[in-house]
Amino acid sequence: MPQIWPMNWLMLFLFFVFVFLVFMSVFYFNFSVEMKGSHSKSESYSPLKLNWKW
Repeated sequence: MPQIWPMNWLMLFLFFVFVFLVFMSVFYFNFSVEMKGSHSKSESYSPLKLNWKW
């Protein structure tokens, strides 16, 4: 069944992207918490900080 392989690769790619986005979001959140001095600079640098404020 060659039709199942593209679906498996697609699910694997989506899973990798999901894990990568979660890892980057946690990394930016920890970086923004550590950088308390330049608060406005971290907001303009990482767009994910805006999602945390909402």
